[in-house]
Amino acid sequence: MVANNGFDVLTLPWLDMPRQAFLTQLQSHQIPHAQLVGIDSAYGGELLSVFMARASMCLQPKTVGACGLCKSCQLFDAGNHPDFYQIEADGNQIKVDQIRELCTRLTATAQQSGRRVALIHHSERLNSAAANALLKTLEEPGKDTLLLLHSDTPARLMATISSRCQRLPFVAPSKALIKNWLMQQCQIQEDVTWCLSVVGGPLTLAKSLVAEGTQPSRYQVLLQFRKDWAQSLSSGHLCASLLTISELQIIDALKVLYLLLRQILLKNSHQDAFIQAQIGNLAAKIMGMCHNLSTMPTVNYLGLCQSYVLEYKEITNK
Repeated sequence: MVANNGFDVLTLPWLDMPRQAFLTQLQSHQIPHAQLVGIDSAYGGELLSVFMARASMCLQPKTVGACGLCKSCQLFDAGNHPDFYQIEADGNQIKVDQIRELCTRLTATAQQSGRRVALIHHSERLNSAAANALLKTLEEPGKDTLLLLHSDTPARLMATISSRCQRLPFVAPSKALIKNWLMQQCQIQEDVTWCLSVVGGPLTLAKSLVAEGTQPSRYQVLLQFRKDWAQSLSSGHLCASLLTISELQIIDALKVLYLLLRQILLKNSHQDAFIQAQIGNLAAKIMGMCHNLSTMPTVNYLGLCQSYVLEYKEITNK
């Protein structure tokens, strides 16, 4: 899988620093044998990883990346470069047999007389056996071999893995930068960055603004959730869209409720400290539930949402 979701690395200003750092290494022939791209895909981390793989395999790389014209670039763009290997999770994990096969392939001579490059997508999904199988190759990858490890959550990587990789510098963009980028890319004037933590990052936020067919966009649904949660907290019972919430929407809905409670806390900072603490605890409980929902077999979503509304009313009516 070569990541291509409609965005170009060169149009993501917050990736300028890591992109330039890698290209400088490439131009000076000081590229390390293993790079960790610990940048969430919603910020372009996976796009950057593919960009790096393409540039490092290019036979005539430019200061802005791959030339796009050489035989290696053409093979890469066609998705059949014989010296480019990609690993993705098999289910929820990257398994040891996948890594063993990769390591075996990396011992072979490059077919195009250039680099051999392996890209491990979402490397935080390496199980312990797979991670241990990768260690020796990370230590001794062989000549002209580059391993790129992308991870949305690099803190979840085994320390023995991350310590053997050079990490690219990255500073998360400010909301102001993201707002300006969205204005240029999506031609919108309103500030939609309030839901960044719900959707994950600027790339997924940009996608959320686009409706598919006759269905409302994800952003429109989030706006409706925010309105309906505010009404529900006021009335004490679920309103409108919250009455028909689906399994696919529950996490989005709860994250919007969390943001709304945080907003209430900030707006009512003069409120009784005990009530403030209880609302804060409720918000923390809701976020904890968001983390748990992916592993819970069945949940009464309507009952869950109603319980949070009732708990809020009980807190604020004291």
